[in-house]
Amino acid sequence: MHIPDNYLSPQTDAVMAVAMVPVWVHCIKKVRATLDREHMAFLGICAAFSFLLMMFNVPLPGGTTGHAVGGALIALLLGPEAAAIAVSVALALQALLFGDGGILSFGANCFNMAFVLPFTAAIVFRALNSRLHDKRWGTSASAIVSGWVGLCLAALCAAIEFGIQPMLFTNASGAPLYCPFPLSVAIPAMLVPHMLVAGVIEGVATAAIYGFIKKTAPSIIVGPEAVDGQLAADGTAKKTSLIPTLILVAVLVVATPLGLLATGDAWGEWDAEGAATAVQEAGDDSLQASVGLDAPTFADALPTGDYLQVYSEEQGLGFAGQAAMYILSGVIGVAVLTIAFRLVSLTVKESGAHGNSRAA
Repeated sequence: MHIPDNYLSPQTDAVMAVAMVPVWVHCIKKVRATLDREHMAFLGICAAFSFLLMMFNVPLPGGTTGHAVGGALIALLLGPEAAAIAVSVALALQALLFGDGGILSFGANCFNMAFVLPFTAAIVFRALNSRLHDKRWGTSASAIVSGWVGLCLAALCAAIEFGIQPMLFTNASGAPLYCPFPLSVAIPAMLVPHMLVAGVIEGVATAAIYGFIKKTAPSIIVGPEAVDGQLAADGTAKKTSLIPTLILVAVLVVATPLGLLATGDAWGEWDAEGAATAVQEAGDDSLQASVGLDAPTFADALPTGDYLQVYSEEQGLGFAGQAAMYILSGVIGVAVLTIAFRLVSLTVKESGAHGNSRAA
C-alpha cells in the first residue's frame, strides 16, 4: 500500500500533503495535551510495532503481496491521534532510509495509513465494544473488526487515488502519465485482496497484541477502551511492566525475514517495466502503459533508498544474508523510532501531569 513516486501526479501529491497538514497539527496538539512522558516514550514502541508489522509481507490473491500496518493497534492503545503521529513517523523513516513508499507521495501514504486507518478503526472499535465489552470475546472481536475495516478502507482510498490518475492526467495522445489503471481495475485489485487477507491479518494482529499488552501492561492503555471506562478496574490497577512488550518487539525483529518468503510485488508498487508488464497481463486492450512512470523526480536527487537491500543484491547474498539484512533493517528502524520518541518525551511533563494519564 506504499505508493511510490510517479504513480500519482504532482497535483495529487500536493493535495494529499496539504490535506494532512491540519491532521498533523491537530494530532500533535492532542498528543502533547493528553500523553505524559511515559506514554510519549511508549508511543515510540508503538511506532516500532507499525514499522515491524509493515515488514511482514504476505502473499495476496492475484500474485501480489501486502502487509498489516499497525495503525488500528496504536489507535486502541493510545488513541487515533497518537496512531496518526506514530505511523506518519514510521512511514517517513521507511521512505527516507529504506526507499519504501515515495517521498513526494508521503502525504498520500500518510492519509491512507496514518489517518484513514486509525481513525476508522477507533470509530468502529468504540461502536462495537460499547455493545460487546461485557462478553468474554467482545473486545477481541471488536479489535479484529476494527483493524479489518480500517485497513480495507485505507486500501480503498489508495485505489481511488490510483484510479483517478488516467482519468485526469494524460498526454496529447491520450496515454496515461502516471498510474495507468482506472477505477474499474484499481478498486478490485486493491480492495479484494486486502479484504480477504491483509485486512484479516491487520485485525488479528491488532487483537492479539492489544490483548497481550492489556494483560501485561494494562495501565499503559489510554485509548478508546480506557476513555470510555471499559477497562476492568482490577486490570488497570496492576503495576505496569513493559518488559514483556519489549520482548515481543525483539521477537518480531528476529522474525522479520519471514517477509522475504512472499514473492512478487505489492499491487501498484512496480517499477516502470513492471507496470508495463502488468498492463499487458491485464488482457484489456483499452489499457495503455504509462509514459511517465520512469520520469525522474525530485526524490531521485536525494540520498535515499534501501542501501541494505542494494548491498545484499550487489554481494549476491543468499537467503541467510538477506535475512540478516532484514533483521538489521528492523533493528535500525526500532532503534531510531524508540530513541526519537524517547527524546521527544523529555519535553513532556512527568506522569500524572495530564488528566487522562493512567500509567502506574
